[in-house]
Amino acid sequence: MGVPAFFRWLSRKYPSIIVNCVEEKPKECNGVKIPVDASKPNPNDVEFDNLYLDMNGIIHPCTHPEDKPAPKNEDEMMVAIFEYIDRLFSIVRPRRLLYMAIDGVAPRAKMNQQRSRRFRASKEGMEAAVEKQRVREEILAKGGFLPPEEIKERFDSNCITPGTEFMDNLAKCLRYYIADRLNNDPGWKNLTVILSDASAPGEGEHKIMDYIRRQRAQPNHDPNTHHCLCGADADLIMLGLATHEPNFTIIREEFKPNKPKPCGLCNQFGHEVKDCEGLPREKKGKHDELADSLPCAEGEFIFLRLNVLREYLERELTMASLPFTFDVERSIDDWVFMCFFVGNDFLPHLPSLEIRENAIDRLVNIYKNVVHKTGGYLTESGYVNLQRVQMIMLAVGEVEDSIFKKRKDDEDSFRRRQKEKRKRMKRDQPAFTPSGILTPHALGSRNSPGSQVASNPRQAAYEMRMQNNSSPSISPNTSFTSDGSPSPLGGIKRKAEDSDSEPEPEDNVRLWEAGWKQRYYKNKFDVDAADEKFRRKVVQSYVEGLCWVLRYYYQGCASWKWYYPFHYAPFASDFEGIADMPSDFEKGTKPFKPLEQLMGVFPAASGNFLPPSWRKLMSDPDSSIIDFYPEDFAIDLNGKKYAWQGVALLPFVDERRLRAALEEVYPDLTPEETRRNSLGGDVLFVGKHHPLHDFILELYQTGSTEPVEVPPELCHGIQGKFSLDEEAILPDQIVCSPVPMLRDLTQNTVVSINFKDPQFAEDYIFKAVMLPGARKPAAVLKPSDWEKSSNGRQWKPQLGFNRDRRPVHLDQAAFRTLGHVMPRGSGTGIYSNATPPPVTYQGNLYRPLLRGQAQIPKLMSNMRPQDSWRGPPPLFQQQRFDRGVGAEPLLPWNRMLQTQNAAFQPNQYQMLAGPGGYPPRRDDRGGRQGYPREGRKYPLPPPSGRYNWN
Repeated sequence: MGVPAFFRWLSRKYPSIIVNCVEEKPKECNGVKIPVDASKPNPNDVEFDNLYLDMNGIIHPCTHPEDKPAPKNEDEMMVAIFEYIDRLFSIVRPRRLLYMAIDGVAPRAKMNQQRSRRFRASKEGMEAAVEKQRVREEILAKGGFLPPEEIKERFDSNCITPGTEFMDNLAKCLRYYIADRLNNDPGWKNLTVILSDASAPGEGEHKIMDYIRRQRAQPNHDPNTHHCLCGADADLIMLGLATHEPNFTIIREEFKPNKPKPCGLCNQFGHEVKDCEGLPREKKGKHDELADSLPCAEGEFIFLRLNVLREYLERELTMASLPFTFDVERSIDDWVFMCFFVGNDFLPHLPSLEIRENAIDRLVNIYKNVVHKTGGYLTESGYVNLQRVQMIMLAVGEVEDSIFKKRKDDEDSFRRRQKEKRKRMKRDQPAFTPSGILTPHALGSRNSPGSQVASNPRQAAYEMRMQNNSSPSISPNTSFTSDGSPSPLGGIKRKAEDSDSEPEPEDNVRLWEAGWKQRYYKNKFDVDAADEKFRRKVVQSYVEGLCWVLRYYYQGCASWKWYYPFHYAPFASDFEGIADMPSDFEKGTKPFKPLEQLMGVFPAASGNFLPPSWRKLMSDPDSSIIDFYPEDFAIDLNGKKYAWQGVALLPFVDERRLRAALEEVYPDLTPEETRRNSLGGDVLFVGKHHPLHDFILELYQTGSTEPVEVPPELCHGIQGKFSLDEEAILPDQIVCSPVPMLRDLTQNTVVSINFKDPQFAEDYIFKAVMLPGARKPAAVLKPSDWEKSSNGRQWKPQLGFNRDRRPVHLDQAAFRTLGHVMPRGSGTGIYSNATPPPVTYQGNLYRPLLRGQAQIPKLMSNMRPQDSWRGPPPLFQQQRFDRGVGAEPLLPWNRMLQTQNAAFQPNQYQMLAGPGGYPPRRDDRGGRQGYPREGRKYPLPPPSGRYNWN
């Protein structure tokens, strides 16, 4: 499942799950940066208990960012990671636990995807380097200008894999970082911190889920713990739902597609390497002071409220007249399971189910139609009822043919519209576009950095006239080349790349034509569709995969060895007779060791991260496993347009052959490499103010060699076992900084110790239910959420966590201020005396300001597109201010304007509810109350003049 595609679909279908983060920025005083005090109340009006960091989602953007210059060395990368964590911490402000999880050795099913990604990255990197050198030589041969080529080592992101020196150094740096913050940051004062580095096996997000599952099974667990998980992967949403915790929130950077990237040759924006012409860099600013600035702001964070998503799903999945009792928890589990069919990290998606074609909605509709026949739910606590799944899949199989035909019709229609659009743009393109100071600019961008301003307009106009006079005359019938210059021969043959029709990738399967199943199996599997035995083997492997993935999400890794052994999925219509297929997995399997995983996922180009004798196995022609490391490999577009969407046809690694080859080189490992090749565990840190501090110190003083139970009363109910750490951080010992630019900790009071989660029998089943004593959060969605607005879009009833936040009114002084800065007596401006629209109006009143209209200084700077549902955008939005338990935003004043003739009453607005426009509920325990559909009747200021309050 593609992360952008799934997130885009989810946010459009369930818009109220998203909340914009309120972030308090550090301040500067006399050039000294003052950090945010995270011990103060959270400005988002919510207090989180636990914050979990899926660290790989932080490591990658900090080590090789796409929207800013990359760090110069490894030390800068570590500092960037520290700053990123600080920023997240200041937003979330956890009060009990901070859990950092780095990806360790993954199950074999995940290693195949990692292998594909790393081979692709290596291949694309080499191809990009060759293309870059070719374009550079061409530009220089034509006399173009390019900055000197920087000679620096390219950062290979493949080193972000367990077992490398980079990951080992990262673990040391994070230990130092945790000790520093526990010593010096007041927001960390009473916090328990757990670090699960790359030596602990398991993917980061699944180590976090395993921790939550095991703590939920303990008698001291607080069922109303508020969890916050940081990560950008789409499966985090599924994992959060699978916990059945009532308070679960995900924080992630807001996804913004098509971010501008500089050209790899000239470092200028607006084109790619292949289109670079070697033009001199334009001066940015009067003195080129903006040369190093990027045209993009710091990324903003958003919250995804899973409790609101649970509300949506409960509404959508509720079914009447069921032959069994409806259980919203079980139906949510079924929804999570059905999402696996559109693709995940372990299985390819079914050919007929695409997320962009609303495949999940299709599955839900079929599910609701068929569930009356199934007699029950599809899943239970991570285990699948295959007989019921078969009914759903065969129902999808009945419409597969129509899905493929509709897909082809939609693609043809899209191409036709794009072709007409290109023709229209060519037809409407002006014959001559002025350059230099007369180059057209978008509205509002004339004063932007890089735009040219004529210091002497007369001289500039004279030079342009002279240039035009010296150029050869162009007749109306003159032909033009593709770059806009006149053709000397009066006509030229159009090049292939100038054609209106783009070359389409060859598709030999043609799913929209009869015989698609035979062609699919022949082209993708090289077998005949009549080979029933092979087809059943593919289906059985896929069914095993569905059972494995669901078990992985709800119970933990069922088998470290299992993987799906094909590159493609079967059809839904092939899922016949799956009820009798076995779905058990081999017990007692063990994960790979870190260096063994590197051998399984790395291409030969990344062999420098491995010991020399191990590296030789990847490149030596006589190596017994040389076939695992092809220098080149095919990419099947599989009906897609771009190579990154295709399937990398890499050979699967044979575990037995790999282990046999490694037995010969294991003796060559150095002690340091042997240490990095071992599996580790989690480490717990506390400061001197934590109740556990003295307890852990006593363990070190007594030299206990046996694991000791964690006293839950000293640690917010957390249970597990402690064992002494040979490399522990202890009080009164200097903590040396692994980063030269950071100071050593000479007055340390932090202590660390090895921590192990509570252990259970291998056949223990964690129940996927809401725990006794758990309180469901107050409902967020209102009845109007299910009604379509006038423009066909759903609107958001609540944009923050606090549904009862009181709006703050504007007093008379504020209205006088507005009267001073706004034009008086003008009836043509956008803030004229015209009667405001009714509250049901959903459009946007605002037009660009005309020349001569006064701009309101800094009044609309906080406007965001997400607020467009409110109707007219806010006119006035002040900075937040503290009021006892936290900060509150000011309600935009123009939301108060309803009628023209009533008197202004300042104090009446203080009793109104939050920005959704709903009166407060007096008692949530009494059930949901009705909400009036008419708008709030706000009185207007006196209509005479502008804002005459004197």
